[in-house]
Parts: sequence; structure tokens; C-alpha cells
Amino acid sequence: MSRSERLAAVGAMEGLSIVRQCALAGAGRSSVYYIPAGESEANLALMRRMDELHTAYPFYGVRQMCAHLRLESAEVNAKRVRRLMRLMGIRAARPPPRTSAAGPGHRVHPYLLRGMDIVEADQVWCADITYIPVKSGFFYLVAVMDWATRHVLSWRLSNTVDVGFCLEALEDALLGGTPGIFNTDQGSQFTSEAFTGRVLAAGAKMSMDGRGRYLDNIFIERLWRSLKYECVYLHELEDGRHARELIGAWLDFYNHVRPHSALGGRTPASVCLAGRASPSGALAGAAPSRSPGNTGACRPAMTRVNFISRGRSVTGAHLISALELSREWGAPQNGSRAQLSCQHLRAAWR
Repeated sequence: MSRSERLAAVGAMEGLSIVRQCALAGAGRSSVYYIPAGESEANLALMRRMDELHTAYPFYGVRQMCAHLRLESAEVNAKRVRRLMRLMGIRAARPPPRTSAAGPGHRVHPYLLRGMDIVEADQVWCADITYIPVKSGFFYLVAVMDWATRHVLSWRLSNTVDVGFCLEALEDALLGGTPGIFNTDQGSQFTSEAFTGRVLAAGAKMSMDGRGRYLDNIFIERLWRSLKYECVYLHELEDGRHARELIGAWLDFYNHVRPHSALGGRTPASVCLAGRASPSGALAGAAPSRSPGNTGACRPAMTRVNFISRGRSVTGAHLISALELSREWGAPQNGSRAQLSCQHLRAAWR
């Protein structure tokens, strides 16, 4: 049991004193009686702005986040920003050492989606946790999504980031079916024995992203961006109840009303329902979802326009390599921002 679960059990055992219950749970009485003070109004406002910046610029680490906030006249230092980022559960979308650590003794399962064509409903599910700011504090949101259809199968909102609300979302999703593979990151909630054991008991294989590989779970990361820009940031969420109502309404809109470009303008719920009704489970008219990997077909959509538009922030050799690779991958040789051939580019950087 986690520490929060042990503390929650204290007081539930009738006939035993608090001292005895604390001894059995391995917790001190001060922890049982302690009431968290919570974050100040200034910190809550700062956390909301940090969440907005992280959504817009996911590559920001502590130093870049701190520098950006200072440009906006915020009085912060790296220590404060680091603490709040850890509290919010956000990190830069690049692979620093030990980006996502599993809990002590937890097994980390291998990533099973590399190079896989995901073309069927319930072939792969994925789950992730994000931070939701509210006026009086913050909450954590977990969602379970069907990879191929982008259908959000279940979700839960919690003011703690333990495994309990993740298990509730998992149980809710399993009521509608069972995936072939369940993919998550390496967070301690998902590597816990309770979570992985339930996934394996349902007959699914467990898959986990590589450390610092946010692209390995890119579709649910994209869901968070849509949710925050189309719902969370448009309202001032008063409390958990208000957040639950608005998020629930937006997810219903996302599943049943909002056309999805990757599904040919259809809704995730209709595509998921049709896929489950099909004998093969394949999605008619939908392009296969390719998971990020090392093969050419799975490379991110990165052309030389992205490199050239950054000017001299990278070396000339990098620009030449990018242009040559874009030609090799079939990208047009005369983009809208850079009308340079490899020969002209080499001459420009000599």
C-alpha cells in the first residue's frame, strides 16, 4: 500500500486506538492529524500561468520557464519554479536523466508499439495524467483512450495523484471491452502492482513509454492540449465540482459531436462503435495510426522548412542534412519558406 492509502486506513478500524492503528499502518500520529496548508493565491496564479506556458511550449525546463516568467515581471527563482513543476507533475518534453521514475520495486514493461500499424478499435489503449488548475487549488485528471479511434473511454478527476483514481478509470474503461495492449508512461501510478496486475488480469499486454519519450504516447498528449485550449483556459474553474462538470461536458462533446480530422471528419465515438461492431475490428476509411519508432514510416513529420526557418540557430551541416533527408523522405524541394536547393545551401554556409 502507498503512504496515502495507509493514512486513509487509519480511523477505519473499529475497536483500536489511533496510536495502535498508526503503529499497524507504519505512520506517525502527526501525519494523521496534519491538515495541509495548501498553496497561496500567488502560487496558484503562478501555477496556472506555468501550465499555460507548458502547454504552449512543452520543451520548457526549469530555467527556460523561470526566464519566461521573469520576462512577464514575475518574481520567481529556479527553486520555486522547480518545486511547483514537480507539484504539478509537468516536465520538459525532452529526455533528461530520470525523467519518469517508477516506484521502488515496480517493474517497467517494454514499449510494444514501435513500428506497429494500429488499425482496429481496442487494439491499443493508452492512459495519462495531466494537471488541471482551479481557482482554489488544482486537481489531477487521468483518461483512458482508444489509440486508433481517439475515443476517450473513461476519465477521473482527483485532488491526489495516487493509484486509486487511475484504477477507477481503468475499471470503468474495462466495462466496455478489453484492449490487446495497454500503453502508459513510467509514472509510479501505472507501474504499481495494483494497476499492472489489473491490466494483465484482464488479458491485455502492458506497454510503457521510454524514459523522456513523450512522443510514444502522443495522441493522448494531443488530447490534453485540445482540452486545455478549448475548455480549461476559457473558464475560471471554481472548484472540483465545477471542473468535473465542464471537463465532462467537453469530453462528451469531443467523443460525440466534435469532428476529428484524423478520422475523416467523423467523431471518435461513432468510429469506435463501428470498429467494435465490425467482425475484424478494422476502421473503415481511417488511415492507420503509426506509433513513433525508428523506421522511416514512423518518423515525425519534420521537414527542412522547420530547420531553415530557425536560421542560424543550428549549424549549416544540420540544415544540409535536413534538406537532403526531406528529399529522401519525399518532401517537396521548394517549400513556402525556403526556396534553397542543397547546392545553394552549401554555398551559403561556406
